[in-house]
Amino acid sequence: MTEEKKDFIIKDKRGFSKSNQNPEETEKEPGIKLGIKSDAKDEPSKENTDKQTVKNTGASTEKPEAKTQLPEINFTTFIFSLNSSVFVQLGVIEDPSTGEKAKNLPIAKQTIDILGMLEEKTRGNLTEDEANFLKNILHDLRLRYVKEKK
Repeated sequence: MTEEKKDFIIKDKRGFSKSNQNPEETEKEPGIKLGIKSDAKDEPSKENTDKQTVKNTGASTEKPEAKTQLPEINFTTFIFSLNSSVFVQLGVIEDPSTGEKAKNLPIAKQTIDILGMLEEKTRGNLTEDEANFLKNILHDLRLRYVKEKK
C-alpha cells in the first residue's frame, strides 16, 4: 500500500511593514509550502525565499535600529510577568497601554488561579528558589485580591 503525502501551505498573515499597516493592506506574499514537492514549479525562487525569510523573521535588510534589551526568559520572569498582570487587573498599578488604573477582579482571580495551577502542576520540578518565589507571589496576590474585593 502506498502512502499518499499531501502538501499543506502556511500563510503568514501578520503583515510586517514599516508603517504597521493592517495585514489586509500589505502586499500579499505567497505562503510557505511544506511537504513533498511534485513539480519544480512549486519551488519558490531564491529571491522569493529570501524575501519571505526576511518577512517572516521581521528582519530588515536596512541598518538595525537600537534594540530593546529584554530580560532572560525563564520560569521566574514568566511568574513575575503574571504577577505584574494581576497588579494591573487589581488596579494597583497603571495599565501600560492606557496609563490608567482600572480594576477587573474576575480576570485578576483567573490569573491568580492560573498561578495556583502552575504551582500544583510544577510541584517537584522546580528549584527551591523557584518554588519559594511562586509560593510567596501567590500568597501576596491572594491577600491583595481579598483586600480589593472588600
